[in-house]
Amino acid sequence: MIHDAKILLNFMQKYGKTLKHDRIFPIFFNFAPEKAKKMKYYEVKFAISAPEELLQAVRDVVSAMAGELGFETFEDTPEGLTGYVQQHFFDPDALDEMLRALPFAGVSVKQQAIEAEDKDWNQQWEAEGFEPIVVGDHLVIHDGRHLPTGFSTGTTPRDADGRLAVEIDAKMAFGTGNHATTRMMADALTHQNLEGKMVLDCGTGTGVLAIVALLMGAQSAVGYDIDEWSADNARHNAVLNRVDERFTSLLGDANVIDGLAPHSFDVVMANINRNILLADMPRMAMALKPGGTLLLSGFYQADIDMLQAKAESLGLSMMGTHHEGEWAMMEMKHKLN
Repeated sequence: MIHDAKILLNFMQKYGKTLKHDRIFPIFFNFAPEKAKKMKYYEVKFAISAPEELLQAVRDVVSAMAGELGFETFEDTPEGLTGYVQQHFFDPDALDEMLRALPFAGVSVKQQAIEAEDKDWNQQWEAEGFEPIVVGDHLVIHDGRHLPTGFSTGTTPRDADGRLAVEIDAKMAFGTGNHATTRMMADALTHQNLEGKMVLDCGTGTGVLAIVALLMGAQSAVGYDIDEWSADNARHNAVLNRVDERFTSLLGDANVIDGLAPHSFDVVMANINRNILLADMPRMAMALKPGGTLLLSGFYQADIDMLQAKAESLGLSMMGTHHEGEWAMMEMKHKLN
């Protein structure tokens, strides 16, 4: 019931998640800071009354559904959730109707809107950045302000423990390595033999996964994203990591794959939500070479059976799953003809 109601869709991919709350945080419009300063927002406080074991699930559903009503960013609070929406997009009647339709028994959510403080949120994000994020034994992700311990430059930058160091300027795109799904995908890449391989990154966000693949020896990577700022940010991050000559960032959804040569990628990866994965998987399978690897995340453990059934119907076989908390990841192979 909960998963049928979640409409995470592209909004979870589209807007940056906070490194403090593992959720979305106000980092508005890095692409046009002067415009952002003039925008007026409502700060909407969602008071959630729910059993402790359901609280996070309710937060996820409320944020996803509110995103469909124009909300841009969120942060967790002890009382539930706070969301931010431009004043001219705010529709309190539609919001109340949405809250009445929540698919949880014994749960209530009340909302209260106040005018948000005028503030250059982008400046705050730029000032704070994020601390280095260690991913498994082989990788550390950092921004330009917070270098890993013992950071050394060279052909391939590394930290004091020899981990590959990837620099990400997050801007407003999803994907710094803080979220469990990004960590699992990035760690999985470090265990692949990527030397000389062709890689496709579906919903590239910051480009972090494509960049990791290139630094691990992939010959080339193509990434696409529905969000123009994300596509630009991915190009920017490729330059920072000196892999831009081997990275192509495209603007668009899965229809982009139709313009690529079929069966031309050794590895296809997508860190998106369940519904988009189900819809786009046929195109992803068409992009894979026979024997190629498909890496998927962005969904819950409860979604694995549904995704596996879809994958097997497309000629893919399950190689393994991983999970971190409730979040899950799948690795599949395209069957050899």
